[in-house]
Amino acid sequence: MSFPGTLENLNVVSQQPLLSPAQLHEDIPASAAVTQTVGSARQTLTRILDGSDPRLLVVVGPCSIHDVDAAMDYAHRLHALRAEVADQLFLVMRVYFEKPRTTVGWKGLVNDPRMDDSFHIEEGLAIARRLLIAINEMGLPCGTEALDPITPQYLGDLIAWSAIGARTTESQTHREMASGLSSPVGFKNGTDGDLEVAINAMLSSAKPHAFLGINGTGQVAVTQTRGNAWGHLILRGGDVPNYDSVSVAQAETALKTAHLPPNIVVDCSHGNSRKNHALQALVLKDVVHQLVDGNRALKGVMLESNLFEGNQKLGRREDLRYGVSITDACMGWDTTAASLREAAAALRVARAART
Repeated sequence: MSFPGTLENLNVVSQQPLLSPAQLHEDIPASAAVTQTVGSARQTLTRILDGSDPRLLVVVGPCSIHDVDAAMDYAHRLHALRAEVADQLFLVMRVYFEKPRTTVGWKGLVNDPRMDDSFHIEEGLAIARRLLIAINEMGLPCGTEALDPITPQYLGDLIAWSAIGARTTESQTHREMASGLSSPVGFKNGTDGDLEVAINAMLSSAKPHAFLGINGTGQVAVTQTRGNAWGHLILRGGDVPNYDSVSVAQAETALKTAHLPPNIVVDCSHGNSRKNHALQALVLKDVVHQLVDGNRALKGVMLESNLFEGNQKLGRREDLRYGVSITDACMGWDTTAASLREAAAALRVARAART
């Protein structure tokens, strides 16, 4: 029996060197204003999580970014709304560049910025960094899903809040990565609704780890972390929704039993909306009612929102409708703004009554 001349990379078609994180930072630097936005937002988020800032975190924006112009249009609208509700809500724009796939599909702007399976990843990283800088320049902080363990070296300095998705919360790689992220990190419960995987992820990521990664020059390096003290639980539903007061109370008990801070964010989409974007506003309203009734464990919500509601199939770029998601269906801007104004008004009244 004979064997190939090499036993390595038999299924690898090509490998192309990628510019280093340090080079991308040098090519597209963050200004002092951007650094101020990110740093200040991270401090605010830690105060929300430790209870010293009573406002509700709201991570809101498109399911995924595929059109930079539409994303900036959305950012300008959200920035204006942010000033209206800032006394009650702390708005962070959802700026998701990477999408997890169970089988196949578009993996996001970083992986395939031209949306044609050409996979110009270096181009995608540059587009993503420029967009994050532009949004942060406005004074609007950004949140994202940390999916690929290499990407944070290129973009992590521009992120105020990170999420670990339901499909990756159980992954050792992502728990190790989260232990080294500079932002607070939310861990979603499993796709079936199981809380244990997220709680275990919080426990793991709070501890120091050593693992393989890359450094600023792009060299493979043993990365040692001190652990992330600001992990929190994201309830995203599963086989059934889990945003109701009973589910929240059960999650709070589970966190306390694990000796973790009872900090909970509710994802108003996915399983909690039964994948019906129109129900997100009702989920938000329920969470606000729980806050008005005195719940102190609920620290934030997530909303999938775009300029226009619904979604569309990915096709030729020139045929895509402006401001409409090409991944999960989203709330439209008008519904989003009305819902957030209503939430802020309800919280304003409730908190005034307590003083």
